Amino acid sequence: MDLRNVVFAIALSFAVLFGWSVIFETPQVQEKNQTQQNDSSDTPSVNLVEKEIIPVSRNDAINSTKRINFENSNVKGSISLKGGLIDDITFKKYNETLESDKKVTYLNPEQTKEGYFIETGWAASNIDNISLPNKDTIWKVKGNKKLSVGKPVIIEWDNNNGLIFKKKIELDEKFLFRVTQEITNKSNKTVELYPYGQITRNQKPVLQAGSMSGTLILHDGFIGVFDEDLKEYDYDDIEEKKKEHNAESGWLGITDKFWVTALVPDKDQSFKGEFVYKSDSFKANYIVNKPVVVKTSSSKSSKTKIFVAAKEVKVIDGYAESEDINKFDLTIDWGWLYFLTKPLFFIINYLFELTKNFGIAIILVTAAVRLLFFPLANYSFRSMAKMKILQPELLRLKELHKGDKVKLQQEMMALYKREKVNPLSGCLPILIQIPFFFAIYKMLLISLEMRHQPFFGWIKDLSAQDPTSIFNFFGLIPWDPPSFLVIGAWPIMMGTTMYLQQKLNPTPPDPIQAKIFMFFPLFLTIILAPFPAGLVVYWTVNNILTIAQQWIIMRTTTVKTK
Repeated sequence: MDLRNVVFAIALSFAVLFGWSVIFETPQVQEKNQTQQNDSSDTPSVNLVEKEIIPVSRNDAINSTKRINFENSNVKGSISLKGGLIDDITFKKYNETLESDKKVTYLNPEQTKEGYFIETGWAASNIDNISLPNKDTIWKVKGNKKLSVGKPVIIEWDNNNGLIFKKKIELDEKFLFRVTQEITNKSNKTVELYPYGQITRNQKPVLQAGSMSGTLILHDGFIGVFDEDLKEYDYDDIEEKKKEHNAESGWLGITDKFWVTALVPDKDQSFKGEFVYKSDSFKANYIVNKPVVVKTSSSKSSKTKIFVAAKEVKVIDGYAESEDINKFDLTIDWGWLYFLTKPLFFIINYLFELTKNFGIAIILVTAAVRLLFFPLANYSFRSMAKMKILQPELLRLKELHKGDKVKLQQEMMALYKREKVNPLSGCLPILIQIPFFFAIYKMLLISLEMRHQPFFGWIKDLSAQDPTSIFNFFGLIPWDPPSFLVIGAWPIMMGTTMYLQQKLNPTPPDPIQAKIFMFFPLFLTIILAPFPAGLVVYWTVNNILTIAQQWIIMRTTTVKTK
C-alpha cells in the first residue's frame, strides 16, 4: 500500500463535497402507492380546465380587475375580486438586485407570462349539477375593503340557486393568509361539496448563474409532507407524470431557493394532494377526501392556511411550531445532513448578529471548525508528512525490486512498520471531516440571511459570485467578459491556496497521476468561480488555516530510515 492512496483520498475529499448531495440527497420514503385507494375514491379532482390566455403586462393585468389591497410589515399586494385569487405579492424587505431598489415581486396575475397565483374554492362530484364559483367569478366585498393585520376582509358570491359563498381572508404580521370558506344553503336540498386549494405557476422560474437551484444540490420545485413523508419533485418530473398522494394531514407547495408558496389544509381532514402539469402551467393542489355536507337552512365552513413567504429560518421555524405544521421547516432545503447544517446556521447567524458582517461570521465559523478538528488534522498531517519524507526511500525500493512485486510489498510493509507509519492513517480523519465541510457548504448556499450581505472590498453580495475577472485584469481593462470567463479574485485565491496545500502533500510516484493532480486546483477554480462568494471565502480561509497547520506539522515531523 503506497502514498498514492493518501493523495487520492485528499483529492477525493474535494470531489465528494460536490457529489455528496447527488448520491445522498434528502432521503424520501419510497412511495407506497401513487394513487392509494381509500374512502377518497369518489373524491372529485380540482378543476384543471383552462382557457387560452394572451399574455399582457403585469400593470395591465392588475388594472383589469377590481382588487382588495393588503399590506403588513413584510408583504404588500392585492387580491383579485375576479376569482378571489391571491395573485399580487411583493416582499417589502428584499430587493431584486443589489443595484436596484425594486422589491422582489413573487406572485403575478394569471394573464401575465410569469403568472403565479393561489386560489381556493369548492368542487362537486360529477353527478352534481351545482353552479360553483371559479376563476371568472366576480366576488363582492362585504364591509372592510382593505386587508391588514387584525382587519380581515369578507367577500361574497350568490349563485342564484340558493347557495351563498363567502370567504373570510385574514393576514398576519408576516407571511400567513388564513382563508375561511363558508357555504350557506338556502335551497331546498342538501349539497355535498369538497373544499380545495391550488397554486398555479405558468412557467419554470428563470434561474441566475451560480444559484444552484433546480439541481440535485438544491431542490427547486414541488414539495409536500403527506403524513410523515417528505416528497420533492422537480418541474421535469411533473411534466413527465403527475404525482398524487393521499394523507390524513400535511401540506404542499412550490419552493424556490429563497421563497416558497404553500397550502395547509384544515386540521383533521384527510385530503388528496396533486402535483400536475396541465395546459402549459404547473399546479400544486389539494382537495379534501370527505365532502362537506350542507343541509337546507344551514351553513358549513372550511379553513386553509396559505403561506407566501421569504424563507427566513426563524420565521419558518416559528410557523412550524405556532401553527403545528409537521416538518414545515423542511421548506428550507437543509439536505441530508440536516442535523449538522441547521445548527451551523444558528451559530453563523449568531456570529453575524455580533459582528454585523456575514463574511467575518463565515471566517469565524471556519476557524471554529478547524479548531474542532485540530487533533484529527494533526494526526492526519503528521502521517502525510512521514509519507512525504519516506517517498525517496519508497522510490528506491521500487527501483530495487521492480521485477519482484511480492518482495517490494514485503519491503514496503517492513518500512511502514519500522517507522510506525500507516498509509491509510491520513485518510480517515479527512473523511470524517467531509460531512462537516459539506454541511457548511450547504448552509451557506441556502441562507437567505446571506443574500445581499457585503464583505469587504469588491464583494458587495456574498450570495452572488465574485464579480471580478482575471480576463479583464480585475476591472483594469474596460471590457466585460462573458459569464463563463468571470473568474474572480477570490476563486483565484482559493485555487492558489489549494495548489499550495497540494504541494505539501506527498507527490504521486506515477507521472500521469501527478499531472492530473497538478491540474486539480485549476479545475476546481473554474468550477467554483460561479458559486456564491461566501462559499469561496469559506474554502479559501479553510485552505489557509489548513496550510498553516500542515506546514507546522511537517516542520516538526521526522523519521529515521536506513
